[in-house]
Amino acid sequence: MINPRLRLLLLLAAVPAFGPLLTRLPAAPDNSDLAPPEKRRGAVEACLRLAKPVPPAPLPEELPLPFSPPGFEKPDPAEVRAVAASRAVAATIAATAKPSTDRELLVHIAARLQPSGTFSMGDATYLLFGQKRLRPGDILTVTYDGQDYPLELTAVDQSTFTLRFNHEEYTRPLKPGKNP
Repeated sequence: MINPRLRLLLLLAAVPAFGPLLTRLPAAPDNSDLAPPEKRRGAVEACLRLAKPVPPAPLPEELPLPFSPPGFEKPDPAEVRAVAASRAVAATIAATAKPSTDRELLVHIAARLQPSGTFSMGDATYLLFGQKRLRPGDILTVTYDGQDYPLELTAVDQSTFTLRFNHEEYTRPLKPGKNP
C-alpha cells in the first residue's frame, strides 16, 4: 500500500507534465437549459414591470388617524366616574371597618403580618420575618393607621404563633387561611 502523502506528491508531479495535452482536448458542446437572451428579453421585462412596487395614493388630510385619535390620551369619562365611586366606597368601608376594641385591633393587625416561617435552635423556636428572628417574649412594634402598637410574641410553634396586646391574646396560623 502506498502512503497517501507519497501518492499526492506523485500526482502533483504528473499534472504539469500532462498540462499541454489537456489544453489540446476539444471543448464540450454547450448544452444549456437557458434560452438565448433574445428569447428571454420579453419575459425578463414583464417580470421587472410586475416586481416594481406601485406607490400608494396619498390619504386625504381630514382623515382621522386610527392609532392616535384626538383626545386619546384623556381618560374615559365612564372610567373616571367608576374610579371616583370605588374610592368613595373604599373610604366608607375604611371609616366603618376600624377596629373598636383591643381584641379586634390585635386580630386585624395579626392578619396582616407575613412571617416567613419558624426556626428552631436547641430548645428555642424563633418566628422569622426575613432576616429578623423573634422568640417568645420579644416585642414586635407594628405601625397601623399612623400609630405604633407594641405586640408581644408570647408563643411560637411549627404552625402557629401567639401575640399579646393590652392583655388580649390572639393565636393565628403561620399561613393565613389555614386553621391550626
